[in-house]
Amino acid sequence: MQSFRSEIENPIVEKDILDLAKKIAQFKAGEIHEEKFRSLRLARGVYGQRQQGVQMIRIKLPYGKIQFHQWKRIADISDEYSTGNLHLTTRQDIQIHFVSLDRTPELWAKLEQDDITLREACGNTVRNITASPTSGIDPKELFDVSPHADAAFRYFLRNPICQEMGRKIKMSFSNTEEDTSLAYLHDVGFIPKIQNGTRGFKVVVGGGLGAQPMLAHTAYEFLAEDQVIPFIESVLRVFDRHGERNSRHKARMKFLIQKIGFEEFMNLVNAETKALKNHSFAIADASAWEVAEPTLLADIAAPETAEYQTWIDTNTFEQKQAGFHAVYVRILNGNISSDTSRSLIEALKGYIGDDIRITINQGLMLKFVPTANLPYVFQVLNAHGLAAPGANSIANITACPGTDTCNLAISDSTNITSKLEQVINEEFPALIHDSAMKIKISGCMNACGQHSMASIGFHGSSLKAADKRVLPALQVLIGGATLGNGDGRIADKVIKVPSKRGPEVLRVLLNNFEENAQDGEYFHEYYDRQGEKYFYNLLKPIADLTTLVDSDFIDWGATDTFATEIGVGECAGVMIDLVATLLFESEEKYEWTAAALEDKRYADAIYHAYSVFISAAKALLLDKSVTVANQNAVINKFEEHFVATGEFAIEAATFPELVLQINQNEPSEAFARQFAAQAKNFLTAATSFRQAIA
Repeated sequence: MQSFRSEIENPIVEKDILDLAKKIAQFKAGEIHEEKFRSLRLARGVYGQRQQGVQMIRIKLPYGKIQFHQWKRIADISDEYSTGNLHLTTRQDIQIHFVSLDRTPELWAKLEQDDITLREACGNTVRNITASPTSGIDPKELFDVSPHADAAFRYFLRNPICQEMGRKIKMSFSNTEEDTSLAYLHDVGFIPKIQNGTRGFKVVVGGGLGAQPMLAHTAYEFLAEDQVIPFIESVLRVFDRHGERNSRHKARMKFLIQKIGFEEFMNLVNAETKALKNHSFAIADASAWEVAEPTLLADIAAPETAEYQTWIDTNTFEQKQAGFHAVYVRILNGNISSDTSRSLIEALKGYIGDDIRITINQGLMLKFVPTANLPYVFQVLNAHGLAAPGANSIANITACPGTDTCNLAISDSTNITSKLEQVINEEFPALIHDSAMKIKISGCMNACGQHSMASIGFHGSSLKAADKRVLPALQVLIGGATLGNGDGRIADKVIKVPSKRGPEVLRVLLNNFEENAQDGEYFHEYYDRQGEKYFYNLLKPIADLTTLVDSDFIDWGATDTFATEIGVGECAGVMIDLVATLLFESEEKYEWTAAALEDKRYADAIYHAYSVFISAAKALLLDKSVTVANQNAVINKFEEHFVATGEFAIEAATFPELVLQINQNEPSEAFARQFAAQAKNFLTAATSFRQAIA
């Protein structure tokens, strides 16, 4: 491994990066179990690829905001450590691929020089917090939600309550009732409201995509903005304690709510109130997010062409700030090269605001473009092949990386995207003005491409021909929609077809809609009127496997015959718990407890101490081969198998009484020191107990 030395000014960040370098060295020396190391690197944005020996690096950009200097930094990093490609994601992140594990600490350190983090971009923690890209400039918004998304990002980054959850947490902030950040499909989602002059949000909880998509429940029709952070913390505390940890397929918040019921879930959330670090959390004024106006005006006349006018109509809108426009930029498959990035930066800097947003459909949004500069911006984009119209239309298809790099992908999702966009551009050009219909593609059922909420969705799959040969396939989903105000529709799985016939599926569906839809009828309304069976029969001839040809057995973008090569997913992997590892982790967590006490971070110290109890108790339960599905089960099972039997003495009548002091007390200094001392005593006793029986 290459030597590495960080020179980051922030000591917390520097320690994080140096610790990653140390852990990589220990892993390569065989001193850290592979599953433990996986959990550690994922929480630092380092994700294993389909290709062995290289990593995907996910760069966490809260609410998709990026400035010119940060964009250039990422482009340069991609050249130095990766392949020169930047992949924009549906969570408003940027990913780079094919990175050597040894070089990730150095890469991270260079990113931090421009205040860019990898921390918690992957793994079982709070993922990137998304927000409507038009936040702050939308004429229809009640207020700018960027400060709220930013506050949530900063509050929960490195927060003890969300470092080792059973699965990931996704949150979003929409800036209007149109719900352009898809709150209804998130673990926690927010829609802005004003009530009696007070800013706040409609709050929805428990939505999610994946193999079993579910719509969120309404927690509050109105929650004042100063209660947003406390509410999120309460939700995370409940999820951390009660969420599933054995079966990754049942470990999301939506399944916890499904299991215990939404009323009981909210009861548990409310029960955490007393223990919260903050009972009110003020949000910074939006003026802190004001963008300096551009200083350069271009002397270019607007082209008198249909091409330019269509671009103006479909890719731009007037901001609420007079004299400025925002510009959407379509990026095919979310892939933009480092060379193109630097060229755009050089050409646009000074002509637009220094606030670019990555959109949830894998594009870019340029803010604060003086109206007079629109012809210049069009000229720049057109010269780079990025002036295609219909940025928010059906013509701009969202797709995950699929089999290009992902371990879980079954069939191609990127090459087919260009084929589908070609069908729309050549055969249905008028649809570039339709922003209501959406097409989304994922390489597997896990829905990173958001296919479950699309008007027409596809996800990668496979089929077996009569001669037993396997061919790439697409599951076709129809009828999803974003309805607004936190409501939405999940698309129905209608039929599975060979992948090479995906363009024909799209062609048939769009022709049928054009011919039979009523005036003003949305696609999901048309789907409801006709019914699932109608669409199954419509597409059934395309699914006929008796007419297969040899090319059907070769996936889009491939040259070899198709074969399913599904690896092990990492994003949501559950750690393999080993007794020695758990006890070692307990010691480490007590060190964090002590450090938090010394820094007078009493709420953090309490949660670290709670984690000491959980890890040490879980270690002893594992030694007895007792299965536990969540932290609450750890608490109750330890009581049943150790305390109630008299096998293990503790400083309370019962183990739940001892551990659950965490939600019965305010986070005072006195309680923090008491709870930490009890955790230390328990850990010492647990370690001695294990040594005695080992």
